[in-house]
Amino acid sequence: MKIIACYSNKGGVGKTATSVNVAYAMAAAGKRTLLCDLDPQGASGFYFRVKPSKKLVHEAFFKDVEKLTEAIRGSDYDNLDVLPANMSFRDFDVFLSRMRDSRSRLKKALKAVKNDYDIIVLDCPPSISTLSENVFRSADAVLVPVIPTTLSQRTFEQLVAFFKANKLPLEKLHGFFSMVQGIKKLHGETISDMNAVFKRRLMRTQIPFASDVERMGIQREPVMATAPNSAASKAYRALSEELVKRVSRS
Repeated sequence: MKIIACYSNKGGVGKTATSVNVAYAMAAAGKRTLLCDLDPQGASGFYFRVKPSKKLVHEAFFKDVEKLTEAIRGSDYDNLDVLPANMSFRDFDVFLSRMRDSRSRLKKALKAVKNDYDIIVLDCPPSISTLSENVFRSADAVLVPVIPTTLSQRTFEQLVAFFKANKLPLEKLHGFFSMVQGIKKLHGETISDMNAVFKRRLMRTQIPFASDVERMGIQREPVMATAPNSAASKAYRALSEELVKRVSRS
């Protein structure tokens, strides 16, 4: 089982859209996939039209295997299940602070389903916290969407610095450019600048800014399902394939 975390310490960069479409792509490729939403906003579950469990609250996510597994929902797509988030997930850091081995509790919790899935995709909240440290330690790969702008570049630099300061393997970080608009000079300059500094940490695939992705909130389906031949769908498919190759080498 491989754990892929879609994470950014900056909001609004296309993190959930990436999580949803990468999970879909993995499932479509024949891998038994679980999309686990850790963000209390619950956007991933919303996109797949599944409701969260009312029982998976407080410390149950980390301590109660039965409640965790019962909270998993099937999707409309083969090989793809969803563990939707509820608002109690906003207190994960509080719960984790009370537990022994607080930085490894997420990995222990996910072991409950390791025999049922080939891939777990984590849709993570945009913060650096005890939960995100759990994510960094449990994940085999941390997929980081980066809009090619100054602020998004800065947050990626902060993330790299955090990994170095906490002796986390930089090899886990796989940044990629999201919401790219080729007509914008700043986007081109930022991509060039970041590739010069972080070439080994950045993927080649870029996700374009696309109205098809924005419509996911209305259609409540992955763009790869509703517009499989669109530029965005082809990019997400390429991103997933590139990620699989990277993870297999690690």
